[in-house]
Amino acid sequence: MRLVVFILILVLVPLGFLFSQKKQSIAEVVEENLMHYNQRNIDSFMTSFSDSIALYSFGNEIPIAHGKEKIRDLYAKLFEASPNLHSTIVHRAVIGNKVIDYESIVGRNGKMEPIEMVVIYEIEGHKIEKMTVLKE
Repeated sequence: MRLVVFILILVLVPLGFLFSQKKQSIAEVVEENLMHYNQRNIDSFMTSFSDSIALYSFGNEIPIAHGKEKIRDLYAKLFEASPNLHSTIVHRAVIGNKVIDYESIVGRNGKMEPIEMVVIYEIEGHKIEKMTVLKE
């Protein structure tokens, strides 16, 4: 009997913990990613991405970068070259598994003039799987 109780405890306690955890909404995944982007914290920034993350320029079928390592290299260089980097969300829409942000970014590569762009984030399993960027 003690063995049965022990096994039940081993099984039920972790299950209760898993089901009691609040799952992030897809907008929260993107918001957390944006916070780390604005902090230029490459390690924290990368936690939001799936291993197979792909970055596209709108209208192109070939990705700019594919995989966490390539994305990390790309953004690490951007963060280093952009000490005043900051993105502000002008408008956000959520449709299905997509978060569509209209962003105004300053400090990119040392330039303080705002750059406006639209970024479409596709979320799978609470990770960013694909980003598509539309900019001037």
